[in-house]
Amino acid sequence: MKNMNQLMRQAKKMQEELLKAQEALGEQIVEGTAGGGAVKISMNGHKEVTGVSIRPDVVSPEDVDMLQDLILAAFQDASTKVNELTEQTMGKYTKGMNIPGLF
Repeated sequence: MKNMNQLMRQAKKMQEELLKAQEALGEQIVEGTAGGGAVKISMNGHKEVTGVSIRPDVVSPEDVDMLQDLILAAFQDASTKVNELTEQTMGKYTKGMNIPGLF
């Protein structure tokens, strides 16, 4: 029974560390860019967009498609960076686990 109590304490400690790590992810900001920095999207570690910056010289009423493509590319870049950040931060807790949709 002593081993079970120790195991439960370890599980509780790991859960607390995991929650702290998830909270810290939400406070970290990554920036995705496209068009050589013409479009920038800031995103926190929970994949919430926190800012969008578009250089005025890429805003052209005649080429809305290009601007849309740049925004999409910047978003995808930011999303990829959040995935990498999440793996770096949470990987030590989830290594060896295969739980779809966990993060």
